[in-house]
Amino acid sequence: MNDLTTSEPDLMEPTRWRKNGWFAKVIKNEDDDGWAVEIRKAGLSEPVLVSPWVMGRDKKNPKPFDANAFNTFVKTATEVLDRSHSQREAALKKTLAIASGGRWFQVTLEQVVDEYEPHAYLRAVDDGGSTVASYRVEPGFKFTREVANAWVSSGFVAP
Repeated sequence: MNDLTTSEPDLMEPTRWRKNGWFAKVIKNEDDDGWAVEIRKAGLSEPVLVSPWVMGRDKKNPKPFDANAFNTFVKTATEVLDRSHSQREAALKKTLAIASGGRWFQVTLEQVVDEYEPHAYLRAVDDGGSTVASYRVEPGFKFTREVANAWVSSGFVAP
């Protein structure tokens, strides 16, 4: 956890900006002689984004930060967080559409991340949106199209 909170007052300096729980700071780029911008969000321990930043007119110091640059970096950092969240969700939830007996089912395996008792849920939802079966399974449950077809064909017998 970092020391940035959403209740801190806005800050608008040439190399540091803080607004609405976001903090941008111009830092020395360790890879070359240039500059970078580090974008942090309140409550997160790591920067969301580190991006190159341009030199000022003197070709030595960084260009001063402005509202447009800050807003652009916040928008980009928000998109990075959104993509990261979507990827995490996709990795934890697998879904297959299965046809059986003239009906369609959406079969889902959803991992539950738990430090002490990780597990998963195997669920089937019919084409009307009703849950027809739901079982808690081991986190390593093998979820393939063949397994899902067999489960639906068996009448959703506990795996």
